[in-house]
Amino acid sequence: MSNKKENIPPGWDYNPATWSQRIPIVILAIFGFLIASYLAVYQLHITNDVWDPFFGNGSIKILESKVSNVLPIPDAALGAFGYLVDAVTGIIGGTQRWRKMPWIVIVFGLAVGPLGFVSVMLVVFQPVLFSAWCTLCLCSAVISIMMIGPAMDEMLASLQFMQRVRRSNASTWKAFWGVKSEIQKVK
Repeated sequence: MSNKKENIPPGWDYNPATWSQRIPIVILAIFGFLIASYLAVYQLHITNDVWDPFFGNGSIKILESKVSNVLPIPDAALGAFGYLVDAVTGIIGGTQRWRKMPWIVIVFGLAVGPLGFVSVMLVVFQPVLFSAWCTLCLCSAVISIMMIGPAMDEMLASLQFMQRVRRSNASTWKAFWGVKSEIQKVK
């Protein structure tokens, strides 16, 4: 079982890498990917309109803003890519990945955390800079924020494990990449 005592990080009362912890994040990431892909299709001029049930042309105003197009790639396309990375890195590894695959947990946490921060910033920009709102952008931001907490606890467990690796005089580099002989040295 995934919540066996040996799978729970020392000092914790649960395993942050169980499937019940990660699958909701992956499902949210897939929804985020679909929303961001839909918005990217508009930004790439594949369609001429974008659906918004509450704010009329607000979505178009936001999606055509300078902030949304400051990079060579539309921001919604980058968001879709970010959600895809979240989903893929959320699936990889078993329920002991916080200890056996710290690299994937840290990549997962780094993908989820900054994406959530960027989403919050884009929501703040909507009324402040453009006096407009975008319904699907708000949905995407809510999804990103909901993913942060569960992803960060697993990343914290991996970081604590890496700290114990260092204290055990094992190779942090090898343990980071999941070399079994180094992981077994950790007390």
